[in-house]
Amino acid sequence: MTLTPFRNVLRLPGVKRLLLGGIIARVPYAAMGLTLTLYIVFGLDRGYFEAGLVGALFVIGGAIGSTVHGRIADRYGVRVILAVTSVAMAAFWLSAGLMSYPVLALLALPAGLVNLPVFVVVRQPLAALVPPEQRRTVYALDSTLVELAFMVGPAAAAVLATLAEPWVMPIVIGTWAPLAGALLWWINPQTTAEHELAEASGPRPARRTWMRPRMVAMLVAGVGATVALGGTDIAVVSMLESTGEDRWLWAVMTLWALYSMVGGFLLGATDRKVNPLWLLAGLGATTIPLGLPGNWWLLALALIPAGMACAPTIAASVDEVSRMVPASVRGEAMGMHGSAITIGSAVGAPFVGWIVDNIGVEWGFVAAGLGAVAAAVIAGALARIGTPRVDTTPELEPLPSAA
Repeated sequence: MTLTPFRNVLRLPGVKRLLLGGIIARVPYAAMGLTLTLYIVFGLDRGYFEAGLVGALFVIGGAIGSTVHGRIADRYGVRVILAVTSVAMAAFWLSAGLMSYPVLALLALPAGLVNLPVFVVVRQPLAALVPPEQRRTVYALDSTLVELAFMVGPAAAAVLATLAEPWVMPIVIGTWAPLAGALLWWINPQTTAEHELAEASGPRPARRTWMRPRMVAMLVAGVGATVALGGTDIAVVSMLESTGEDRWLWAVMTLWALYSMVGGFLLGATDRKVNPLWLLAGLGATTIPLGLPGNWWLLALALIPAGMACAPTIAASVDEVSRMVPASVRGEAMGMHGSAITIGSAVGAPFVGWIVDNIGVEWGFVAAGLGAVAAAVIAGALARIGTPRVDTTPELEPLPSAA
């Protein structure tokens, strides 16, 4: 594997500092869901269902907000969004430790709505800073950094909740997240390239002109990928708990994230076109048999192929979205893809949790994997519909009918 593609993309003006700002912002973002759960369960002495309800409302708000923020970014740039969301995050998280459960439940959805849309404020500007032929590399690198953030953030939340107090992590988030937003505000990444300024300043194209079946296919792919990932999270925890090996959960989750990072690097280093729908189908197919291993280290090994498909699936679908819409609506399209990813996580975890509770632990992996395979089939059917793309890049190769 050569690192030349990564060196070349990091030499482009503005890319390094935007990626740095993105990972700094994503660490608290990655910890938010677990922080809410731990605070409600241990700080407020409530049940996991009640914690899950607040978490679901927060996620729904974030899914709605991602698309809305992307549309605003198209028109006014990212600084307006960063200013509003940074203040809102500080207000919510610094006061969360003083809230009763009913107040948290009431404010969870609006708090998610004004949460920092990190996918929009990083991935939309990356499309402006990086030429189309290098975007897959930069998105693969970005997805790899996301995995790093999701290794650090939840781990920090768990450590602080167990070694300190459950209310400490909300204060950390309430301090860190607004500062990260302020850093991105200072970076002020551009949302359109120089050659796109005329197009971006013109009339905004109607959504029906770019919301074509192939674009919908990428949104379905985003949902399917995170159904598998969110569901696998639950299935791994359930399996290790059932075998009495939950003390090794950190090792399995860390290795899974490392596999994903390796997959992201491999995708970014290749110059071959990779169909995101094939990656999604592979992610689902290799997730289905993960319930077969009988102990933690066999599970950690079995996760290699599925793990290596995680970051590439997300990165390849983001790359496609960046190419198939006009620059003037790229923020909204990126926001929609971020919403799709968020919705998939929100659906996958409770769905697989129900399967595990009512059918069996090993069936949790089957459900998570089949969710991704079904999404790949649906997206493949949409990709076959012969509609022209906005740009002139090669079209997606449709999945075969037997997929």
